[in-house]
Amino acid sequence: MTHQFTFLEDVALADAAFEASGDSPSELFLAATRAVIETMVNPDTVSANWRREMEHQGPDLASLLFDWLSDIVYLKDAHGVVFHEATAVVTEDRPHGGWKARGTLTGELIDAQRHELRADVKAVTKHLYDVRHDDDRWVARVVLDI
Repeated sequence: MTHQFTFLEDVALADAAFEASGDSPSELFLAATRAVIETMVNPDTVSANWRREMEHQGPDLASLLFDWLSDIVYLKDAHGVVFHEATAVVTEDRPHGGWKARGTLTGELIDAQRHELRADVKAVTKHLYDVRHDDDRWVARVVLDI
């Protein structure tokens, strides 16, 4: 299993954009989550003494990923935290239809003296937003409002 992301420099001039991919929906979520985290802060400068369990349901994978990433931005703002690491397990919700995601975010309260802060992500946008399954890879294109 592998996941990756690439920042897209020529997509949005006033925002940040990335394309994430993975061998599975779970790997896609990990890559996209990592891209959002790394847009906000260098995660190597953040400890893992704050922890939050996350669980979301959605009618489709695109909606689920959008809500998942939006929750990360919300948690940063509501709790004043930045993140070190995340886990994500994404499964089809067969009895009810749709998808489920469960995972954990770790990080700590923002400390400008210790953390290498990057951009203040305000929101995940629908601009050019796309989630698809290409051959054997799951791919998402995301633009963040900064």
